[in-house]
Amino acid sequence: MLRFLTAGESHGQALVVIIDGMPAGLPLSADDIAADLARRQLGYGRGRRMAIERDRAEILSGVRHGVTLGSPIALHIPNRDWTNWLHTMAVNEPADDLPGARRATVTRPRPGHADLSGGLKYDRDDLRDILERASARETAARVAAGAVARRLLSTIGIHIASHVTAIGGVALPGSASVSFAQANALATDDDMRCVDASVAAAMKQAIDAAKDAGDTVGGVFEVIAHDVPPGLGSHTHWDRKLDGRLAQALMSIHAIKSVGIGLGADAGSRPGSAVHDEILAATQPSGTVPGLARPTNRAGGLEGGVTNGEDVRVTAVMKPIATLMKPLRSIDLTTMADAPATIERSDVCAVPAAAVVGEAMVAWVLADAALEKFGGDTLDDFRAAHTHYLDRIATRLTRR
Repeated sequence: MLRFLTAGESHGQALVVIIDGMPAGLPLSADDIAADLARRQLGYGRGRRMAIERDRAEILSGVRHGVTLGSPIALHIPNRDWTNWLHTMAVNEPADDLPGARRATVTRPRPGHADLSGGLKYDRDDLRDILERASARETAARVAAGAVARRLLSTIGIHIASHVTAIGGVALPGSASVSFAQANALATDDDMRCVDASVAAAMKQAIDAAKDAGDTVGGVFEVIAHDVPPGLGSHTHWDRKLDGRLAQALMSIHAIKSVGIGLGADAGSRPGSAVHDEILAATQPSGTVPGLARPTNRAGGLEGGVTNGEDVRVTAVMKPIATLMKPLRSIDLTTMADAPATIERSDVCAVPAAAVVGEAMVAWVLADAALEKFGGDTLDDFRAAHTHYLDRIATRLTRR
């Protein structure tokens, strides 16, 4: 089983990732992780924090001479802003002469954030004890873990891309179908991750308007996994269905409120003939199943909780970020009197960055499912099982 854990606070010393279950023999370097970490920090509408941090993961264990060992992989991502928070986020009781700002206790919870619910759950007087861990800064650790998973998937030909379809009510046309090639062709430094330049420009205007109003905006992104073999996941148990696992992984990302596979919610308003994908014999397959083609991929590459050989397509809806520069009404927990919500340094929009986090989580779930299907303690065993499986399918479907 592939698994990872993260630790660290937004303004603490660092984020830490422990990855367990990665097979031995996978080439891996810090550079393999750095590219995705850099993409997560981009995006129009991001806040001042992105000008401070230059995320890079240091590999502490589980890799020797550029190759994984099969043992747990430990990653360390320093927070450069830690120097400004030495006093506020000190592990021990801070000394009076410790450098860093003396920030006041947070007692006014932000609507839409974990401040109030977490503070009640853990009985904390200072809501900073909650918001520091609940911060989306944690997603840098997820992206690092996802980059390792992406490296594994690439060895069996699976590749992942994302694109933004809507921000602040501005969206790609409803009939638009973005291919993997289009999403994958977006420049790594594209600040909107939208395939239509005119729509991207309108999205930026929506972000600017929200910023001027002291507000925030959300949106929608899609993650596409290409060349995924059929048979990942299972129809046999609820917790092994791959669409359920993908939905849980994406819903766990900060501010994600809805997840769809393929048509998603649109499937509920169409007749069956306009939802299900016909199966045709073909000399040129549309996906990874030889001899077969699907004229459409409304199912998003999953049927019955199992991949069917077409591109896996997952959409996620992100709500507007909970910190507003013109704060909503709240209360002060020390007096129970009405008070404006706390203002923390934040973004106006983080949908393009969330798309990169979405890629990481999809990569992680697919890597876990691939290891579940093909097994192997070593990369060679894993790849050999994958090749044998594809050969078996090809033999069956091309037999006359």
